[in-house]
Amino acid sequence: MAGENETVSAPIAKRAPFERVHHGDTFVDDYEWLRDKEDPEVIAYLEAENAFTAAQTDQLQPLRDKIYDEIKARTQETDLSVPTRLGEYWYYSRSFEGKQYGVQCRCPIDTKAEGIDAWTPPKLEVGVEIEGEEVLLDLNALAEGHDFFALGAFSLSHDGNLLAYSFDSTGDERYMLRIKDLRTGEMLPDEVDNVWPGATWSLDGTHIFYQTVDESWRPDTVWRHRVGTASDTDVTVFHEPDERYWVSVDATRSEKYLMIWLGSKITTEGWILESDNPEGEFRVLLPRREGVEYSAEHAVVAGEDKFLIMHNDVVDGVKAENFVLEIAPASDPSDMTMLIGHRDDVRLADIDSFANHLVLGYRRGALPRLSVWPLTPEGLGELTELDFGLELFSAGAGSNPEWEQPTLRVGVTSFITPLQVFDYVPASGDLILRKEQVVLGGYDANDYEQHRDWAIAADGTRIPISIIKRTGLPEGPKPLLLYGYGSYEASIDPSFSVSRLSLLDRGAVFAVAHVRGGGEMGRLWYEHGKTLLKKNTFTDFVSCAQHLIDTGVTAPDCLIADGGSAGGLLMGAVANLAPELFTGILANVPFVDPLTSILDPSLPLTVIEWDEWGNPLADKDVYEYMKSYSPYENVEAKDYPAILAITSLNDTRVLYVEPAKWVAKLRATKTGDNEVLLKTEMTAGHGGVSGRYEKWKEVAFEYAWVLDRVGLADA
Repeated sequence: MAGENETVSAPIAKRAPFERVHHGDTFVDDYEWLRDKEDPEVIAYLEAENAFTAAQTDQLQPLRDKIYDEIKARTQETDLSVPTRLGEYWYYSRSFEGKQYGVQCRCPIDTKAEGIDAWTPPKLEVGVEIEGEEVLLDLNALAEGHDFFALGAFSLSHDGNLLAYSFDSTGDERYMLRIKDLRTGEMLPDEVDNVWPGATWSLDGTHIFYQTVDESWRPDTVWRHRVGTASDTDVTVFHEPDERYWVSVDATRSEKYLMIWLGSKITTEGWILESDNPEGEFRVLLPRREGVEYSAEHAVVAGEDKFLIMHNDVVDGVKAENFVLEIAPASDPSDMTMLIGHRDDVRLADIDSFANHLVLGYRRGALPRLSVWPLTPEGLGELTELDFGLELFSAGAGSNPEWEQPTLRVGVTSFITPLQVFDYVPASGDLILRKEQVVLGGYDANDYEQHRDWAIAADGTRIPISIIKRTGLPEGPKPLLLYGYGSYEASIDPSFSVSRLSLLDRGAVFAVAHVRGGGEMGRLWYEHGKTLLKKNTFTDFVSCAQHLIDTGVTAPDCLIADGGSAGGLLMGAVANLAPELFTGILANVPFVDPLTSILDPSLPLTVIEWDEWGNPLADKDVYEYMKSYSPYENVEAKDYPAILAITSLNDTRVLYVEPAKWVAKLRATKTGDNEVLLKTEMTAGHGGVSGRYEKWKEVAFEYAWVLDRVGLADA
């Protein structure tokens, strides 16, 4: 196993005691000095950890190479996406063998086509010339000379002549906004630096609306930029001083309104402006009320302008936890009439409006679902749920930018079903397959199986588990990778992964613990895994692991836990709670020092996070509760599983210092011989390395370590 190479000794971080005092409690932090990434000693320590990790895993290089080659061999590297119609063009992306990034293109529509034929995307084939093709952005050219590259905004003016795009070339999520004239291929002189990754056009294409962030990395201001002018003349159109709120700007699909949205974790507020009046004043849609979240979608119903308002306010004396849908005149959004009432078993998620139908997204039975609602001259027709014939699946609306389009682009996938892209025709009920993700090498979904199991938590709650494996595995406990997240109401829904086949084909099982704190089972599933109920997330994961062991699916000597970001907090917590259940823990950009971060309002994200975790600065009970589960503060002198922590130096969401401190303390405190490894990407952000080939190498690194820990390195 990895860890047998003793030629490079494990780095031992120096201790520099720093006292943190709150609510009469003093915590001595020996490794807070690692926070200063400008300190050469800190960089030297991170590089020493990287060297140690490289030495400890060096013998896995042949396995890493093999996994990388498998991913590459299964991937159709030169490919095209399904074109999406916008205005007079079909838009699509290309990928090319050997190229890290995609290429954004378009080709003209067939102006002679009528009816549904005018909305049938052209069949694009690799190696066949596309008539009238224009390359809009070659991301490979933009990324040249940069170790990291990410595209932010990609926004077209309504006439299709101008493209606003932004990019990040360091990983710190500060973007540069540029404008390209697609008629000439020339870049306009307009340039705005340090913006948030979005851009929204006015209807006439004269102005762009964008956001900037404050010192705590919170998007707090919306600006209006007139095309062709210097950015220092841009006008502030909205500023939100309350640090709990993030600000966004977009436009309705109908193109009638521009909308500014303010959102905390528990409260929202919308502002609107007619998009043909870009220099006008935004006005509030419904004033914010603490604890009330809402969204508003412009629709035209029976010839009248309406707003479809989805909210979780009190209805008939009861809080609508799973949201309701109401309709109101655009002239008076407060005059609402109920369309869909509250249900305990259905969490309404979103509503999209088109000229001739509405699309409702919601969750039922721990799965995301879609229904289509036709608009008739009288109003609303009959709601129809789309059925895809799968036990476990994810269904979601794809790119549908046009108000008048008679089709609905839908994506469907599962743990064993490669992504399928359909066009649904509401008028006929036809579901037309446009593309299925190609998996090279003879992939057959019948060689794999997925099913749902349930663990019982300590308080009696049933916790769903998704289990995926190759069919025909021998009886008995099997190596298993158990993934979890459990925060922010984020749901870990079924999705296909080419790289995961390298685990499954070697006899490993993959499972997802859908723990509380996520959104799989509705809003209360989230509420019961946050703030002063956060420990449910951790104990649910332990219950899932114990269930899989008790039912003979796996065993502690071949079970690895996996999670990233807030899921990395979960990993650190279960390492302290139940280390005996796991042979290894894989933690990506782990939030393992949450109390230190949430106590510091100057750090990115902290203030808005108080609604998620509580405010330990102001509330002693929150402080004590967080301290009782914080992975870093609860490291003990006991045996831990082998741990691989991966972080990025330029991460602005979970700072590298958290896993660095955690690893330093684990190595100085724990007992036993299991390895603790830290790998820091020195030129990346929260999402890790950029470029598909680099990402495949990173996945191969992680999977090789996992397979080695569970005894499948030679499988």
